[in-house]
Amino acid sequence: MLEISVNGETREIASGDTLAGLVKTLGLDARTVAALRNDVIVERDLFSSTMLQPGDAIELVRLVPGG
Repeated sequence: MLEISVNGETREIASGDTLAGLVKTLGLDARTVAALRNDVIVERDLFSSTMLQPGDAIELVRLVPGG
């Protein structure tokens, strides 16, 4: 297990987990989520290859349609 921060809250995740796995674990639809890892935008097509590391700071934002 390793600790990361998700939207400012500490979470424990399995070693070797990816950003895609985290999004799925949180019950979010990757098509409607924007993600930053350590203040760097992660392109949606890289979620499944982005391995999470101890101490990572992840910010997830749900995108909603409208004005």
